[in-house]
Amino acid sequence: MSTTYIIAGFAVGLLVGMTGVGGGSLMTPLLTLLFGVSPSVAVGTDLAFASITKGVGTITHRFNRTVQWQIVGRLCLGALPAALLTALALKYFGGIDERIGQFIRYAIAVSVMLTVVALLFRARMQAWVNARPGRQLQGRALAVTTVVSGAVLGVLVTVSSIGAGAIGATLLVMLYPRLTPAEVAGTDIAYAVPLTAIAAIGHWWLGSIDWMLLLTLLVGSVPGITLGAMAARKVPERFLRALLATTLTGVAAKLVF
Repeated sequence: MSTTYIIAGFAVGLLVGMTGVGGGSLMTPLLTLLFGVSPSVAVGTDLAFASITKGVGTITHRFNRTVQWQIVGRLCLGALPAALLTALALKYFGGIDERIGQFIRYAIAVSVMLTVVALLFRARMQAWVNARPGRQLQGRALAVTTVVSGAVLGVLVTVSSIGAGAIGATLLVMLYPRLTPAEVAGTDIAYAVPLTAIAAIGHWWLGSIDWMLLLTLLVGSVPGITLGAMAARKVPERFLRALLATTLTGVAAKLVF
């Protein structure tokens, strides 16, 4: 089973390296559906996995100066308290019983479909916003909307471990259309580090992290991400996004039905 987990980590890392998104969207359903890991443990372990891998990515983006720290601060202002309160709510209502596990399963399915929408229509959303500069938020309204968006993501990520990547990046594109693609990626990864770390600590408190599983997944994912990044230069992005969207749609349908 350890070898299988390593292969799974490698496969997810490869796809994430090629597309830049899909880590939580793929890893959590994969652990739940293919390996029979309980939804709570799958979410908790994936959050710890994400906090480590995204931390490495943030270091690289920091050296490349592609992180907008003011935006990171606004997102974290909403996301971190929301993640903490959501973890407390899961603890209060019973974070690992069958009822909560079923709720998490449906939350994962909804989050996966939101990720699919983000993948398929991100470019159109950005083009629509850029074509209507008068409708773009500015000043205080922009700051408040960013904080609220962070809070929504905090709840979503803590419950399902999904959303910090594609959905977060899509929100950044909509709210800050002048950011370069590299800045969108760097800012999205940077705010996700403390968010996934706090959410992971909450799940550790709930007893829903499998540390040996986490280590095994990391063994496979590190070379997978490296090779995926290299392959991304040769494989058309549109093909990769369509492949990922199709896979995620099947995963969401399996989770619900």
